[in-house]
Amino acid sequence: MLDEEIFKSYDIRGIYPKTINEELTKKIGLAFVNLFNLKRVGVGRDGRISSKPLEKALIQSIKEAGADTVQFDIISTDMIYFASAYYKDLDGAVIVTASHNPKDNNGFKFILKNAIAVSGEEGLYKMRDLIKKDKLKVADKEGKEFSREIYNDYVRKLLSLIDVEKIKPLKVVVDAGNGVGGFIFEKVIKGLPIKMIPLYCDIDGNFPNHQPSPIEEKNLIDLKKKVTVEKADLGIAFDGDGDRIFLVDEKGQSISATITGAMIIKKMLKKKPGAKILYNLICGWIVPEIIKANGGTSSITKVGHSLIKEQMRKEDGLFTCEHSGHYYFRDLYYADSGMLASLVILNLLSEENRPISKIAAEYNKYYLSGEINYEVDNQKQKIAEIKKIYNDGRQSELDGLSVEYRNWRFNIRPSNTEPLLRLNIEAKSKKLMEEKIKEISKLIKSDK
Repeated sequence: MLDEEIFKSYDIRGIYPKTINEELTKKIGLAFVNLFNLKRVGVGRDGRISSKPLEKALIQSIKEAGADTVQFDIISTDMIYFASAYYKDLDGAVIVTASHNPKDNNGFKFILKNAIAVSGEEGLYKMRDLIKKDKLKVADKEGKEFSREIYNDYVRKLLSLIDVEKIKPLKVVVDAGNGVGGFIFEKVIKGLPIKMIPLYCDIDGNFPNHQPSPIEEKNLIDLKKKVTVEKADLGIAFDGDGDRIFLVDEKGQSISATITGAMIIKKMLKKKPGAKILYNLICGWIVPEIIKANGGTSSITKVGHSLIKEQMRKEDGLFTCEHSGHYYFRDLYYADSGMLASLVILNLLSEENRPISKIAAEYNKYYLSGEINYEVDNQKQKIAEIKKIYNDGRQSELDGLSVEYRNWRFNIRPSNTEPLLRLNIEAKSKKLMEEKIKEISKLIKSDK
């Protein structure tokens, strides 16, 4: 039986083999080719245990629908976007991944020619309906199967977007959480004067050391220790599919995605003054301040990669940052790329010629809670209760509920990928932030 809940706003994601399995994957592949009338589809996967059998089922179904497949093997999510735009013979692409989710999860991200992400409204829900109504068509002639090595082209593209000659010798600890990030980062920095110290960089879909979700501080503990022990210049933590990063400074302290985004924004606006920069509404106050101070124009986005990419195209955005460690680049076909973000930071660190902690300190004006997650049965009802309680603040419902006061603000929203309610708080003092975390947490946990 089809679980309709696996069709999300910007990808398909569920539990293997309960809600996503080989049988359903064959229907999903048929629906993708049928809906968009595709002729040749690129296919890649992350390092999860279930990704290889799901990839095999996907390739077979795409061929049965009459389209050729081009297999890329293990890749990062930004590589599938790169491939869909760089290789002109492709009119669609899919990666089998559940990003940072637990090991029993898996799913798919779908892309059309020129790195156009397929969102719920633009295709995923229509694919779901084709499957529900059993309107899937098998072609008279099966498509062919090819494979392609894309790492060299991908790395060349990344390096063309930074000042390679300015990168100085740096020691970097990379924690990939046994996802694909370390495997790919090693290829990206080959030839650069970077000494990479790997931590959990062997691909293991059991995620034996910690979940590849670097937004959670508990998953950065080992990286922080390793950076200080090795006296490294920087620590980089990737998520499972390598499209997100979080940073740790040379003192073993984590740097928020807001501050990382602000650092990248300042550097990018130096190169392209006056450019449009986007950020999601959960990013801290420092982000719009830096955009304005450096001559850029800004725009707020909802959370979600396909929504952001669409808005970037409409508004000709140069760059977008999200609080969750996603960084999107117009010049990399609007992909969110942990690899390119890492290279920009290495460029910045080389040019500034001072510790990353000193650079980051300039942006550390406010206090951020980070993302706090709660398991809540009735998410909509709980948000409505909180909206009523904080009705004296300036409210926005662009994405969940945002409420702003003079000295503090918060956003609460349901996760698009997990059964969670996510809370982010920012305040102008640490004491006030801590007070508000307790206050709102109590409200969320109450049975009212």
